[in-house]
Amino acid sequence: MDSHHDPPRANLAHLRRRRIEAVIPEKEDQAANRKKTGRRSGRPVSHDAELHRDRNTVERRINKIKAWRGPATRYDKTLESYLAGLHPRDAIISLRSLRPPT
Repeated sequence: MDSHHDPPRANLAHLRRRRIEAVIPEKEDQAANRKKTGRRSGRPVSHDAELHRDRNTVERRINKIKAWRGPATRYDKTLESYLAGLHPRDAIISLRSLRPPT
């Protein structure tokens, strides 16, 4: 199969050659399709579950920061003005996470 027409397969092959382990688990529909096609479909993608949890935590924090409209405004054009808003926003997110859910 030509790897040019199958980017996910080519990406996985590239990662295997570099001995990079997947962090995201295989999706259920992909696993079912792989099992359905038999031996020629390859082996399941192993992943690091602990790294996946950490990655998820970081992504959720970044999404909370991105949801804040401050970084999107035209006033935050310099690094200093961006960080001046980013640090308090991150502190607010951290403090809110310490409160018990209502």
